[in-house]
Amino acid sequence: MTKTMRAVEIAKPGGPDVLTPTERTVPQAGHGQVVIRVAFAGVNRPDALQRAGSYAPPPGASDLPGLEAAGEVVAVGAGVDWPAPGDMVCALLPGGGYAEYVATPAAHCLPVPQGMGLKEAACLPETFFTVWTNVFDRGGLQAGERFLVHGGSSGIGTTAIQMASAFGARVFATAGSDEKCAACTRLGAERAINYRAEDFVEVLRAEGGANLILDMVGGDYLPRNVRTLADDGRLVQIAFLQGPKVELNFAQVMMRRLTITGSTLRPQSDLAKARIAQALRTHVWPLLEAGRVAPVMDSEYPLEDAAAAHARMESSDHIGKIVLKVG
Repeated sequence: MTKTMRAVEIAKPGGPDVLTPTERTVPQAGHGQVVIRVAFAGVNRPDALQRAGSYAPPPGASDLPGLEAAGEVVAVGAGVDWPAPGDMVCALLPGGGYAEYVATPAAHCLPVPQGMGLKEAACLPETFFTVWTNVFDRGGLQAGERFLVHGGSSGIGTTAIQMASAFGARVFATAGSDEKCAACTRLGAERAINYRAEDFVEVLRAEGGANLILDMVGGDYLPRNVRTLADDGRLVQIAFLQGPKVELNFAQVMMRRLTITGSTLRPQSDLAKARIAQALRTHVWPLLEAGRVAPVMDSEYPLEDAAAAHARMESSDHIGKIVLKVG
């Protein structure tokens, strides 16, 4: 390991152009941590929020963006039993993924699934941790239930469709074009709804309503989601692309016994994330290794072109995941 590394930092809050190549000191492995030589890093919406100045890193985390990566473990701190130096892993990161080396808790690492390359593995942690904790833990999705995911062609959406389908749910998805809807149905959605041409409320109500909705849109989708839910249905909110504030008639929530909840992943405790990692290794990694679930790849950019990767993500033209090639 060298003492310095290539990285991309946020020069100041702003648009994609504020992402600036730089050199940083290679991080050290603290107690319970590992250092990974990054081969690929995933690009996610929270990275753009941090870049814009609206999603600060938690205390002690790197100020560099990047919440997931895959590569080789090159150093381990005290108290680490696994992984070992030389192991190939993907990992959920507290930050710092846009760099040649990154430190993260060992308990947030997962082995690269058999038969999968590092580029694909770098796309797993942020979306799979998010989907598992929100759809299955918090949302309680069961086989046979009607599940609606908004933004079905996004990284979260493509993951949620596949995982929910693999566990026996009836999956519905919204997307903004016929091409994106076709991608959703290929991944396992029973019905993909082009929200520019159809009303998802009417489609789902005709099916009996959604038992669970995963939403990242917010804004006026919130009251529409309430109308879409079946009695005793659950809404899990994970982002607000159209804003977090809206007027809502809670009488419907009470009368129809609805549950509205939500979460963000990054501020959760290290222990909570470690528990999610263990659940994924037990329940989802076998599906990945069997080829029943796989990350959907959109595009790859060199680390130094992180600004172009962010512009691609914020255009919403992508289908699936965007990655940075680092090593």
